[in-house]
Amino acid sequence: MNPFFGSVFWLLVTLGVLVTFHEFGHYWVARRCGVKVLRFSVGFGRAIWKRIGRDGTEYQIAAIPLGGYVKMLDAREGDVDPAERHQEFTAQSLWKRIAIVAAGPGFNIIFTVAAFWLMFVLGRTDYAPIVTAAPQSLAAEAGIHAGDRLLTVGGEPVTTWSGSYDVIANALLGRTPLAVTVLGADGAQRSLVLPLNRLPPGEDVGQYLDKLGLELAPAPPVAATVEPGDPAALAGLQAGDRILRINGTAVKDDFNDIGTLVKAAAVKSPRLSVDIERDGKPMSFTVTAQMKSERGQPPQWIIGITSPAAKIAVQHYGPAKALVESLALTWQRTTDTFSMVGKMITGEASTKNISGVIGIAQVANAAAQMGLDRFLEFLGLVSLSLAIINLLPIPVLDGGHLLYYLIELIKGSPVSERTMIAGQYVGIALLFTLMGLAFYNDIHRIILPS
Repeated sequence: MNPFFGSVFWLLVTLGVLVTFHEFGHYWVARRCGVKVLRFSVGFGRAIWKRIGRDGTEYQIAAIPLGGYVKMLDAREGDVDPAERHQEFTAQSLWKRIAIVAAGPGFNIIFTVAAFWLMFVLGRTDYAPIVTAAPQSLAAEAGIHAGDRLLTVGGEPVTTWSGSYDVIANALLGRTPLAVTVLGADGAQRSLVLPLNRLPPGEDVGQYLDKLGLELAPAPPVAATVEPGDPAALAGLQAGDRILRINGTAVKDDFNDIGTLVKAAAVKSPRLSVDIERDGKPMSFTVTAQMKSERGQPPQWIIGITSPAAKIAVQHYGPAKALVESLALTWQRTTDTFSMVGKMITGEASTKNISGVIGIAQVANAAAQMGLDRFLEFLGLVSLSLAIINLLPIPVLDGGHLLYYLIELIKGSPVSERTMIAGQYVGIALLFTLMGLAFYNDIHRIILPS
């Protein structure tokens, strides 16, 4: 699938699943509290499909798939038949109204735990935290060597690259020195400090990561497999062959350099001279590169060999252990998110880190290409983000309504209609400002990538 259409498709899948689950939370709790639900809509605008359920609720899918809503019987929106007054939203007790409003974010959190749980039950594949440092980067200056294995980051033990990356990315936002312990290729442990305080203020995490220069150690230029029927197999290459040169140009000690050299040479002529080493003996082959599309990506020149798998760390648990791990991961991601929000509010972190629909679409497509475990993790993270955003005390969001109910709980009477209307205007302004900033950041990353 084309990357653009893939991004659009997986964005719609993501929003469709998560928004439906969020709104189902409001719907389910409202029905349990005796409130009549008039409409359950996935999407906004004109309905492209709808039907009336046995419960009298109108279920619909609307044309604009960027949200959804549950419309309840509400005296604030029109006259209510006296016979249905007991089913009207504002007629319910304060605690019932709180439960109905909180149910949307609550169901998003439940979805997050469930997605993480299924990910761990199926098996979460990850890379071992064996790293290298880009030349003249902060990581290189701190003493990171090729082949070092991260043992602790910020005092926390790490066993996977993703776990290391999460801690490092969060620390980058605060630009404070970060202590790490590594196990060198020689078997000796070393304690180092990444000087994140030397990073310039006002940049996003991607730019900071580039300057830090801490990367996974590359896979060697060895053919793990040779795809039957592809150019390399037809020319006689075998699994285990080490690629030395392509058209006379030496291959760096990085499998990715093979693809770079193949593309550069094949543009001039697809007939390539490939020098290899097999069982310690040098050999030469003539390989005719082929233009081919793989995994939905645009067509490119390939010879048909795959990379040796980097050292993999698989987190695979039984149902009970997976639940414990999913709860722990949900808590960790929640604290990381609040930490990031706090740093942006105080100015420690740049608002350039905010992403919008375009950014989510791109990550959704990338996660889907990486496998079910990664897509489940992505869904869980987005669902958790939706829960946290909706709980912010901004009028028009669930958190704004909960703020009104908290005030009502304290003062003993509802917030005045005038205050609620003023709050809605403020909330809409804040929401559109946030959406505009996110959209600007997305476009800026496309036009001027870091």
